[in-house]
Amino acid sequence: MASESVFILLGSNLGDRELLVNQACKMIEERCGEIVAKSRLYESEPWGFKAEHWFLNQVVEIATAMSPDELMQTLLAIEETLGRDRSTPHEGYVSRPMDLDILYWGDDLIVENQHVIVPHPRLHQRRFTLIPLCDIAPDYVHPIKKKTNRQLLDECQDSGIVKIKTL
Repeated sequence: MASESVFILLGSNLGDRELLVNQACKMIEERCGEIVAKSRLYESEPWGFKAEHWFLNQVVEIATAMSPDELMQTLLAIEETLGRDRSTPHEGYVSRPMDLDILYWGDDLIVENQHVIVPHPRLHQRRFTLIPLCDIAPDYVHPIKKKTNRQLLDECQDSGIVKIKTL
């Protein structure tokens, strides 16, 4: 299978967030494919729920030969290794040590099955996703919305605070 470009959002708001993001990147490279681009690190207020701690977010672009289902299963395993517990069902969003979301796949792949939805169905509604995505792929065109990430960010109604992580 040929290598495809895939964009993944990393997020953490529990524990040593920066260490967890770095560990996730290392595991993604070891298990999924080469990281070819990384956004800056961003701090963002929780989206869709109240939480004590803000998130640390980053978007990475990888080159992978995995299928969408294989990649999703591998990303879920990485989340679990880094402390994410999905054993208790929750209503809505909760704090977590690691969250890995597939945002885009290839130039225009659209996937919707019980395991994976690509492009991510809410990426256009979230500044914490679009801002780091624009660091590395501002001109990438959303295959359903037919707009660039920059256009989606300009039109985004989300008012959540997203700021570059400072030392």
